[in-house]
Amino acid sequence: MSTILAYTSPAIGHLFPMVPLLQELQARGHEVHVRTLHRQVPVLIAEGLQARPLDDRILAVEAADYRAGNAKAALASSVETFTARARFDAPDLQEAIDDVDPDLLLIDINAWGARIQAEASGLPWATFSPYTPPLQSKGTPPFGPGLAPMPGPLGRARDALARRLVIGAVEKLMLPNINSLRAELSGGKLPPVSGADEMFRTSPLMLVATSGPFEYPHPDWGPGVRMIGALPWEPPVKPPAWLQGAKDPLVLVTTSSEYQADEAIVRAALAGLAAEPFTVVATVPAAETGSAGAHRASGTDGFGPVPANARLEHFVPHGPVLEQAAVAVTHGGMGATQKALSKGVPVVVVPFGRDQHEVAARVEAADAGVRLNRKHLSPEKLRAAVRQALAKAPGARRVAQGYAAAGGASAGADALEELVRIHP
Repeated sequence: MSTILAYTSPAIGHLFPMVPLLQELQARGHEVHVRTLHRQVPVLIAEGLQARPLDDRILAVEAADYRAGNAKAALASSVETFTARARFDAPDLQEAIDDVDPDLLLIDINAWGARIQAEASGLPWATFSPYTPPLQSKGTPPFGPGLAPMPGPLGRARDALARRLVIGAVEKLMLPNINSLRAELSGGKLPPVSGADEMFRTSPLMLVATSGPFEYPHPDWGPGVRMIGALPWEPPVKPPAWLQGAKDPLVLVTTSSEYQADEAIVRAALAGLAAEPFTVVATVPAAETGSAGAHRASGTDGFGPVPANARLEHFVPHGPVLEQAAVAVTHGGMGATQKALSKGVPVVVVPFGRDQHEVAARVEAADAGVRLNRKHLSPEKLRAAVRQALAKAPGARRVAQGYAAAGGASAGADALEELVRIHP
């Protein structure tokens, strides 16, 4: 059996989808170590995993992409965040390697310095991506703006222009910093990369926690990128007593677990659904997760009076809520959105930044929900979107079936075990 070291970025939206994979590896007899958010370490230890916290300096670098005015600016902001964190997560990973002496590394796609350190280590390693990675693929629009696929010559021309304006501009900002880090952190051993696609493909294997029909077809990604389906997980806690007494169909409303000033989603939902025949369960988890920027997040007392048909909580396990839900309203985070879809629950997505516009585009393409532009967000617009989403349940069920068919944690563990076997 092998010793496996997993390393995450400072966000539970990246940790939680990794947990089923780590549990599967542990169940197969492997020794599993994790470096992740300080507040989540006891949770993982309770699950039988060996866990220690990330360097606190990583959490001090907060994401600010939600303040950007367009997709290009948002991507540029993310580049600055991940590059700044890289100077801390690279030595943090090396310290963990020295401590654990692993046979295999599993590194979060957003831990850029740790990925460079893993590549330079000479150990077998894989990237874990809880969201659609920004890899080029024929027929797929460039990552970021959330463009819908457009076949034919017009679509190819549009995508080429968008790729040059968005990805090309971001690469000009990113590559000097990334290649400087690659040279510095590896002692000159690693060659420069020529673009974002090459940077994200440096690992021999990438596991992507999604699959069709939610994700677009990517026959040109090759065998080194494997989609294994959604991996929904949350800490096992007893559902609240009030949930058992809920009579009307539920609408789950949730904001990001990593702060991005998206409280307006909850405000619009509480007001817009107050007279609807639903029980609204709204969660605002950012203040309680220990993720970067948690100190900026609103508490539940910052929302004023809550309508009689609603509950407002920092955190409620989404699984039991979704068992009774008719619709979920999300910010477009891959974890929350896929958790709903994996239960066959259609979604309303109000994207704010990061990968969320891409998630919203895929929800529409799969006919599994509705996208609502944050600039148009209002109680009335959100209420109309929820009503429209009710008819999208067949698409959501198709997505759930696709996730189940992709193999999940078992398929991911098979791929990692094969990587260890073939590594010289």
